[in-house]
Amino acid sequence: MVAGKHYFIAKMPDEPGALHRAAEIVKRYKGNIERIHYDRRIDPYVVFFEVTCTEREYDSLTEELKAIGYLQTALNKLGFLKFNVYLPNRSGALFEFLNFTTNAKCNIAFLDFDDKSPRPERLTVSLTIDDISKVDGLLEQLKSRYPLEILEYDTTGRNLDDTVFYIRFAQQLREIVGEKEDEFLMKLLSDVNHIVQELTNLNIDPKQVFQSVLETGKALRDTAGAGFYADVQQFRISNHLDLYAFQMPCGGNIFVLKAPDEMVMIDTGYGSYHEDLAHMLAHYGLGDLSKLKAIYLTHADADHAGGAGLFPVPSHASTGTVKIIESSNRAYGSVSESSVLEEVYTKLINLFSRFSPPGNIREMRGVSDKVGGFDAIGLFRVGDVDFLVLEGLGGHQHGHVYFLSEGHGLMFTGDSLINFHSLSEDRKKYNILAKNLMTSVNVDSEKAEEERKMLMDMARSLDVKMVKKGRRCLVCGGHGAVSVLEGDRLTVNGEQVRFEGEMKG
Repeated sequence: MVAGKHYFIAKMPDEPGALHRAAEIVKRYKGNIERIHYDRRIDPYVVFFEVTCTEREYDSLTEELKAIGYLQTALNKLGFLKFNVYLPNRSGALFEFLNFTTNAKCNIAFLDFDDKSPRPERLTVSLTIDDISKVDGLLEQLKSRYPLEILEYDTTGRNLDDTVFYIRFAQQLREIVGEKEDEFLMKLLSDVNHIVQELTNLNIDPKQVFQSVLETGKALRDTAGAGFYADVQQFRISNHLDLYAFQMPCGGNIFVLKAPDEMVMIDTGYGSYHEDLAHMLAHYGLGDLSKLKAIYLTHADADHAGGAGLFPVPSHASTGTVKIIESSNRAYGSVSESSVLEEVYTKLINLFSRFSPPGNIREMRGVSDKVGGFDAIGLFRVGDVDFLVLEGLGGHQHGHVYFLSEGHGLMFTGDSLINFHSLSEDRKKYNILAKNLMTSVNVDSEKAEEERKMLMDMARSLDVKMVKKGRRCLVCGGHGAVSVLEGDRLTVNGEQVRFEGEMKG
């Protein structure tokens, strides 16, 4: 049988030799440990393994680990109970009390007792409970024998303490992704742990990593539906073409080019915003999607391409973008391709944002010319305006492209040139979360800086030509407001109007 990579989560007793025993079992079944991570600061009982072995060997070693109680096979919802109990002041009182908690299969998280305190008979207890159905029986037994004061009782997992950190984290993930099967959540935990391991080696606080994962998922969840909003700008580009720019609450911008008989969309935002986007388009008179002829994608990140599969039109993208979508790794084709951070972040953000890849995708390929140092790989027309497709250097992402109308002074620069000063505080905070999980949003920082300078030079040159015509060159970045170049700085151009979720009809 062919060896393959497998993972498992070990739930082991906090005692000498436990990890050694687990490693011996893996060795006995010829498993080669490729990754192991244990951090007592996070959870004193959980160890993550990735091993290479055959399927048969994997089944055997996990069966043996399960037999001795070392294998985490489920992520049951745990309960948390905190109470004061008043014990008699005699020998054996604590032992007798603990008989009840042990029989109910409770894990002691916290005990506080001091016979020199003002209430020497009071014991404060915190418990985590594997089987919530046994709580009522336990409380009845205790109430019949001791005075009892319930301080907290929680079945949601929010108040679990750090001795069951991964269980608590899994329950918080469930609130974001829904009631997924345990096997799915355990694989997701293993992926998140891999990010933690990498960033911990860079001296980054692991708890910050977990918090950034949760905040990313919660931000996407809470800004869809009733919490949705967007900042909107409108421009007349020609006698037969209007531009609508939508800044989504999290993630990238969406642009709609509207001609009398057709529409084209540049980037689609997250898949999780699709229904809200449909309401917003209708509000601005763009709801007739029979006029939508095509989608043009700047790059493959979920906040730019994640809703493409939800529209019944072809999506045009570079070969590099197609490869990234197929590989589910935003760093594909770059110097960062082997980065665990990039690969796992792609999985997480695609999950949280309901990534829906293009079903009908048409590749833009073939060099035909050079413009501003970039390869021109395509051409399209909307209304009476022509656009060149320019392929970037791969700084932000391999296969990233720009759309340029030299005749009308219009540049769609994706995430390679952005007016960061125009971002709201909420959007800035959200963007920082991605940086927390990858250390940089660019797969090649040196190339990203080079691209930015080239695009600034292009905007500056084009703006000089447009000013002679009494107009300005509009820079439409992947985030932030549509802007113009003033000196060496991008500044917001035109009025921004807030669209609120409650405006939906």
